Amino acid sequence: MNQFLSELIKKYAHENAGATASYIPELAKVDPKLFTIAVVTCDGQVFTAGNVDHEFTLQSASKPFVYAMALEEHGREYVRQRVGVEPSGEAFNSIVELEKHTHRPYNPMINSGAIAISSFIQDRGNEKRLERVLNLFSDYAGRTLTIDENVFDSEKKTAHRNRSIAHLLRHFEIIGDDIEESLDLYFKQCSILANTTDLAFMAATLANNGVQPKTQKQILSKEFVPDVLSLMFTCGMYDSAGEWAYTVGLPAKSGVSGALLAVVPGKLGIAAFSPLIDQQGHSVRGVHAILDFVQKYKLNIFSK
Repeated sequence: MNQFLSELIKKYAHENAGATASYIPELAKVDPKLFTIAVVTCDGQVFTAGNVDHEFTLQSASKPFVYAMALEEHGREYVRQRVGVEPSGEAFNSIVELEKHTHRPYNPMINSGAIAISSFIQDRGNEKRLERVLNLFSDYAGRTLTIDENVFDSEKKTAHRNRSIAHLLRHFEIIGDDIEESLDLYFKQCSILANTTDLAFMAATLANNGVQPKTQKQILSKEFVPDVLSLMFTCGMYDSAGEWAYTVGLPAKSGVSGALLAVVPGKLGIAAFSPLIDQQGHSVRGVHAILDFVQKYKLNIFSK
């Protein structure tokens, strides 16, 4: 499998469509030539190719995992009352992201839903909100992860659109008065640093019913895994979710840093990173590579 992953890197390394996410200044500085892929199976086998040691910020690839955390902390009923589960058909950062009658965000994978979800995470015992989130991601990855403070500062300074969304959520009483604190937590979860192998371990943990393949630790309760995967499948790729479901057929989530993960339930997690993104916010090379990988190994969940 390593050889095939290397072939994918070679095949798409010269694909120069897309651009870095220039609206976050720190992301605009990333070397556009970076390209890496990793696969982790449910029994802990690891396959990689490309710039495997390069760390990047998770951005929106963090959303499914914090959503899972909120489900475990508050239960389905609490979360569903405040954040819906329907695809929005809008861009990930659209301000028109609230349901007409309930005023809930359409789903947890778009910015309005993710900001609301972050606001639900609270201090517990001696652990502060950020510490809890960072520990969670470290558990998924199987190693200690940190935050890129430069990216966090860059996001916070340019987050006028997200700040508008948060105030709209407060107006409709979806979130409380701690707007800036909740936004800081959201920006910091997006600024968590990981490499492609870490991201593949996160995906493989979801594929493995919430059990981290390397540590064998139950990170997410088995009962909530379908909640997360179903939302990734229908909403994880934003306004191209239908195209992704049709062509790839796997639960997935992207981030504007160029991060991309996909889950093959019961089998493996796959992740790719390359910073040139398309208009929907997905890594151009990553999308091509994962599609080829899925087709070669017949991993579309609707195929036999």
